Amino acid sequence: MLRTQAFATVLCVALLGLTACSDDDSSTPGTATEPVSIDVTFDGGTVAPNGERVDVQTGQPIELNITADAAGEIHVHSDPEQELEYDEGTSTVEIEPIEQPGVVDVESHDLDAVIVQLEVS
Repeated sequence: MLRTQAFATVLCVALLGLTACSDDDSSTPGTATEPVSIDVTFDGGTVAPNGERVDVQTGQPIELNITADAAGEIHVHSDPEQELEYDEGTSTVEIEPIEQPGVVDVESHDLDAVIVQLEVS
């Protein structure tokens, strides 16, 4: 009986230790709700940023705030792939959340340039 009580006590202490160490901050991977916002400028046949890496979490919303001197299309090499059209002037386009970790290129085929590389973790 004493051995059973000792085991139960050790088990309770261990479980309390595990719950005390849990992170109650809902920013675990795959649950980020704040969108990552990326400013993109198309001007005179160039694009900025040009190939920079941007960290995002799996499932996190991504917005591209675009300023462009002409309408065009952006290609996202995710799974499934995404093609996003934008207008001349200013606009915001949303990239569907990416669920698989890795590096995803976002590019302009018209300019043959990588705009950003999304580093999904």
